[in-house]
Amino acid sequence: MAGAGLVAILIGIIVIGLVNGLVIYIVGKLNLGLSVSSFGAAFVASFVIAIVSAIVTWVLGLLGINIGNGILGSIVSLIVAAIVLLISGSILPGLSVNGFGGALVAAIAIAVVSFLVNLVLIAIGVGAVAAVAA
Repeated sequence: MAGAGLVAILIGIIVIGLVNGLVIYIVGKLNLGLSVSSFGAAFVASFVIAIVSAIVTWVLGLLGINIGNGILGSIVSLIVAAIVLLISGSILPGLSVNGFGGALVAAIAIAVVSFLVNLVLIAIGVGAVAAVAA
């Protein structure tokens, strides 16, 4: 039984990676602050962005910085997402971010495209599975 649960978790992680990779690929092809060389690079970027985001959030927590809610929380989250994209772009050869301004635009675009992809997934009965970490 435990093996079946692990398989389900791994399949979920892969599906989320595919959906997030698709979102990053779409944003990259629309030239909205970042560019990506291929879907494979976008797929890898989705995992790198998730890992970098977790590390940045952890470090902010160690420093006592709480992102919070509301307008201020949204602005801080956007800045953190832009920083995560910049770091990820410097790590991955297939992902290029066009400076901090481009990272801000890309972070907003990723959020919007992710929202739209989730709407489509809900409409076809798959449910909301995309959760871009950036």
